[in-house]
Amino acid sequence: MPEPVAAGVHEIQLLRVKAHAIVENDGVTLIDTGYAGSLPRIQRALAALDRTVDDVRRVICTHGHPDHAGGARALADLGIEVFIHPADAANLEIGFTDVVRRPSRGRIFAAMTPPLPTYTPLTDGDRLPVLGGLEVIHTPGHTPGSVCLFAPERGVLFVGDVLQRRFGRVSFASGLYSDNAAAARSSVQRLSRLRVNSIVFAHYPPLVEGAADTLATLGRQAEAS
Repeated sequence: MPEPVAAGVHEIQLLRVKAHAIVENDGVTLIDTGYAGSLPRIQRALAALDRTVDDVRRVICTHGHPDHAGGARALADLGIEVFIHPADAANLEIGFTDVVRRPSRGRIFAAMTPPLPTYTPLTDGDRLPVLGGLEVIHTPGHTPGSVCLFAPERGVLFVGDVLQRRFGRVSFASGLYSDNAAAARSSVQRLSRLRVNSIVFAHYPPLVEGAADTLATLGRQAEAS
């Protein structure tokens, strides 16, 4: 069974990334989808929770990299509403011909992610009907449309790849995989003001103890840089 990281929030281990299923009375919300081809793994994880893809009400992509939004197309094709920031949704239209003309790491990642037939735009300050109100915080830098998702009633913060936790230490987004590492670092200042009980990462175990203090420290470091 998928590991619970908070009440009603279950970790789904996909290839090299974790998606999260939020199970509530009115259905399931998926945060991130893994690479293209992840649908069978997602289906098996939902079955272990006594749910099916028919119970999925929405998919929220923290950003458009292929390990986070690559599986969104298959879910959208099933008629499930997919939420993503417009800046990243637009980049998914980039093809490999465009990459050859104007190569960059970010454009390569975008070309690897299947474009969406339709999507619902996420904008800063949106509040989705999940976990008592899931707030969208636009945190550009890792990608132009990276977002974090905060449930203030629970104090749970989903950070996608805006933060990483290597060897137990929380740090800023990887400079190797970010479009603009300086902007990603600066975006963390917004997170440092949140009343957080736990931080949920896409590639690492969640942080529960000292989550608020950790964010405050990172915020000061970002401000000083």
